[in-house]
Amino acid sequence: AQAGAPAGRVHEEGLAGPCRARPSLVMAAAASPPAGMPPGKTTNRFFDAAGRRGEIQEFKEELNNASKEKKKEALKKVIQAMTVGTDVSTLFADVVNCMQTNSLDLKKLVYLYVINYAKAQPDLAILAIHSFRKDANDPHNPLLRALAVRTMGCIRLEQMTEYLLEPLRRSCKDPDAYVRKTATICIAKLFDINPELVEDQGFIDILRDMLGDSNPMVVSNAVASLCEISTSSRKNYLQLNEDVISKLLPALNESSEWGQVFILDAIAMYEPPNSRVAETILERGVIVRLSHANSAVVLSAIKVMMKFMERIQSPELVRALCKKMTPPLVTLLSAEPEIQYVVMRNINLIVQKQPQILAGEIRMFVCKYNDPLYVKLEKIAVMVQLSNERNVDQILSEFREYASEVDIEVVRKSVRAIGQCAIRLSRAAERCVDALLELIKTKVSYVVQEAVVVIRDIFRKYPGKYEIIISDLCENLDSLDEPEAKGAMIWIIGEYADRIDNSTELLEHFLENFMDEPPSVQLQLLTATVKLCLKKPQASRDLVVRVMKIATDESNNPDLRDRGYMYWRMLSKNPDMARKVVLSERPTISDDSFSLQPKVLDRLVSNLCTLASVYHELPESFLSSDRKAPVARGEEDAGDLEEEREHLQQVQSEMQARSAAGGANYVEESGSEDSDGGRSHSSSSSGGGNKTPRGNRSPGGNGGAAPPPPLRPMAPVLNENTPGQHGAKGLRVAAAVVRGKGGAVGLQLMVGNFSPGPMSGWAVQFNKNPFGLAPSGPLQLPDVAPNGGTAQTLMPLQPNQLLSGAAPGSPLFLEVAVKTNLDVFYLSIGYDLSAVLADGGPIEKDEFQRTWQAVPPDRKVRTMGQLAQKVTPEMVIQRLRQYYIYLVAQMQGNDADLLYFSASTCNNLAVFCELSLQKSATGLMMTCASPAPPIVPLFQSFISECLRVQFQGGPGT
Repeated sequence: AQAGAPAGRVHEEGLAGPCRARPSLVMAAAASPPAGMPPGKTTNRFFDAAGRRGEIQEFKEELNNASKEKKKEALKKVIQAMTVGTDVSTLFADVVNCMQTNSLDLKKLVYLYVINYAKAQPDLAILAIHSFRKDANDPHNPLLRALAVRTMGCIRLEQMTEYLLEPLRRSCKDPDAYVRKTATICIAKLFDINPELVEDQGFIDILRDMLGDSNPMVVSNAVASLCEISTSSRKNYLQLNEDVISKLLPALNESSEWGQVFILDAIAMYEPPNSRVAETILERGVIVRLSHANSAVVLSAIKVMMKFMERIQSPELVRALCKKMTPPLVTLLSAEPEIQYVVMRNINLIVQKQPQILAGEIRMFVCKYNDPLYVKLEKIAVMVQLSNERNVDQILSEFREYASEVDIEVVRKSVRAIGQCAIRLSRAAERCVDALLELIKTKVSYVVQEAVVVIRDIFRKYPGKYEIIISDLCENLDSLDEPEAKGAMIWIIGEYADRIDNSTELLEHFLENFMDEPPSVQLQLLTATVKLCLKKPQASRDLVVRVMKIATDESNNPDLRDRGYMYWRMLSKNPDMARKVVLSERPTISDDSFSLQPKVLDRLVSNLCTLASVYHELPESFLSSDRKAPVARGEEDAGDLEEEREHLQQVQSEMQARSAAGGANYVEESGSEDSDGGRSHSSSSSGGGNKTPRGNRSPGGNGGAAPPPPLRPMAPVLNENTPGQHGAKGLRVAAAVVRGKGGAVGLQLMVGNFSPGPMSGWAVQFNKNPFGLAPSGPLQLPDVAPNGGTAQTLMPLQPNQLLSGAAPGSPLFLEVAVKTNLDVFYLSIGYDLSAVLADGGPIEKDEFQRTWQAVPPDRKVRTMGQLAQKVTPEMVIQRLRQYYIYLVAQMQGNDADLLYFSASTCNNLAVFCELSLQKSATGLMMTCASPAPPIVPLFQSFISECLRVQFQGGPGT
């Protein structure tokens, strides 16, 4: 046993995460039902636990038995039931009574139960505090003392903290090292509950004093706790200096492997004042860690060395340290593929900072036939970083061989790697270009396309040097079908249009399908055509006019249209300015274009052996603070409304852009702003009122609660190029089904007239639909001006008017016909389930229970997913209540909060839901049931959209 721990003691808490309350495997198993158990068979549900009273009564009788053996067996049964999810919290008082025993095994079972149910029974947990304090003062058994302190630390209740202080303080000075180690972890847990209390009671200073403890296990756990506290509070409580480092180095030599990782990570945060201190620290305890069998210890030691080498002034010593880092890194490359991948991601950063470390070990990165794909790709990336004038021939030989692999990803990576070597090594660029030409001659489509992309970059790096290969590229135009390759080839043609005899014909080849190309290719074609016009004005005049006309008159892409107008105006007004802008000299690609920025690289090197070094992303880009304050409900609603207004303006601007592009004068007939927007039935269509804000137009006209923010913003449902019933075109429509004040339903419409004449005579007709939505009055829109005029309105809808009698399908949509003086146009308008949910409040608990139990288990659909961010039950309840989904009951479990909701549609289709919110993470489990099964997938999709949940495999799986 280490450091005076009692003989035979089981190491109960490792160092992999000593700063957090780590639930046992039994507790972890309680978080989810056993694999293979049908959803309807779980027993920890609010309304599915009927008929279990007999078993609970048996447990109660056995727990009160005088025999210790029977008590022990009863406790095992209780823990087993708790593990599979059965609610045994009603036995709390009986279980706590079993603590009055000298049996350590019995106490362990009781402590496990108490940790699990303390939050559900806080008052009873406080009653057990006397037993905890008594065990924490046991003079004979240090394992019992440590167990009591650990259990009190795991009970995350504010009421428990004041009773924990004195036992914890005594444990920090306990003569047994195992108790002291447990106390250091408990301080971090206490800080997570009440940071101010920990600081006021001086526990931070106690932890700092424990850095000089005689036992290395205590020291390493104290370091881990201080690091965790510093991270969560964003303050530096570790406060390293030379005295503290001198205490950590001896413990480093005697700690376990994970203890060494914690100490090395702490040393890596230290800034040595001078070269002498840095050298001393490395020699006393860091360099020897390079020979450790654990890869995490090796990488942590390398992180410290990389950090301290910046402070060492002797170049000879730096080179010597680099040589010492080479063998351990090479050794790690022979480990399992998963470890190889992590090591190579770290090596990629290391060689960018200190390339001489592995400059002579290029053979270690040669891909093997049985390497996994992810390992091969990383090896190729590292070989590019290690390439130099001496080994480039060997590397090019490897890349050429990889380019003939059957794995397309490896082939693409190899071709790109050849291009990167050409850009990095100017003296080897010609050999790289020759290798690319050999690959192009293979006529393999994806090889040719990758080669074209990298050759474009080579032309930018070495302008005017390798244009002789353009003819070989032009022979492979038919092989290009990927946007990036097409864009690269078009750039080459436009850039060297004056040196390519048939450049006009080549561009015409791409222009044949101009409107079908992606935006990136269209933009590149437009720019290349303008370059051709400036270099060969006589031969390309008709071509540039044709492209300009397509870009400005036929394209809906605002970027393409704006660039087309800009070029057209420059060519017609000031050709010299166009030449300066379009044909200006561009900066060449630098040698480090494929490397990280220096500041980012320094940050990542200081985070070696962490996820940041694997992702090659700064920690703040993928981590969020656990203490981040949740967004207030009002602020979130305001953000939703602001986002909706911006989207509305964007739709309106897009509809008006067609008029601006054609150069026509735009006159908006918006109607009177003081028109009555509260009417729910027909009114004269000449008043319009289309400028009235949506929130002030209640279709019901009876006020009531504020409308919920729409989940789906207004979206285009009809394009002006879509013909009507008789073939006429020119109407564009954007629409959204929204809820108004008092729960009223409305159809928000924005129309745009892109025909040459005014549009009037508005009328609307709905098809029958599952919820019977129909207009409660005529469509009220004014005459809309031609060539881009717009108008908008909010039309009240009434449910249960045009019922189709069919079951609702997914997705929900309305089939609508809009009649104008021009033609009749047909629309399909999508909407979410909240548009048809009734504002009727929750049902009674008894009715919920009867209905829930009446639904067969195989009709209850369970889905699991992840929320976009961590939320509280109150946030979920308030969010769903906005959309007419009401809370029926709420329970607190050990690892999850259980919420039960009910909702009903306007045609009385009820749906019931159980949501299980994971407390420590963003996991969510949803169980849905309904007497009308078709409504269940719609409800699941709506919950996914409302709460921003990403379900596994999609809703309903």
